[in-house]
Amino acid sequence: MGLRETIDADIKNAMKSGEKDKVSALRMLTAAIKNKMIEKRPADLTENDIQDTVRSLIKQRKDSIEQFAKGGRQDLADKESAEVAVLEVYLPQQLPREEVERIVKDVISQTGAQGAKDMGKVMKALMPVLAGRADNKLVSELVKSSLG
Repeated sequence: MGLRETIDADIKNAMKSGEKDKVSALRMLTAAIKNKMIEKRPADLTENDIQDTVRSLIKQRKDSIEQFAKGGRQDLADKESAEVAVLEVYLPQQLPREEVERIVKDVISQTGAQGAKDMGKVMKALMPVLAGRADNKLVSELVKSSLG
């Protein structure tokens, strides 16, 4: 069963069990996937395209959480946090920080990077290795601290 079918099945299960917040989050995800399909026509959406859509929605939710927290709207921040938890289920398991640090150090030694000026070269080499398995913000911070 593909990711899209899994999402559809989860919507049905959430509707049957009366989980309105989960249904809402999954319908929002389905709408974003349909928009992506329209954008990419006639090509079919791959699992990576769907995961990119999920990542994008999670990033939007995290930005909203930050803004709501600053504005003193904890109720809305909690709602967004719940949506993030629903969406994260559809992404591959994230690598632990220690593993990401090890990979960053390996790539830095492989590329022969010397300082901050080589950050682009290191990031370019890291992205295919860590794509979807680590938060890009974390990767960037680790590279900066290692090269800095």
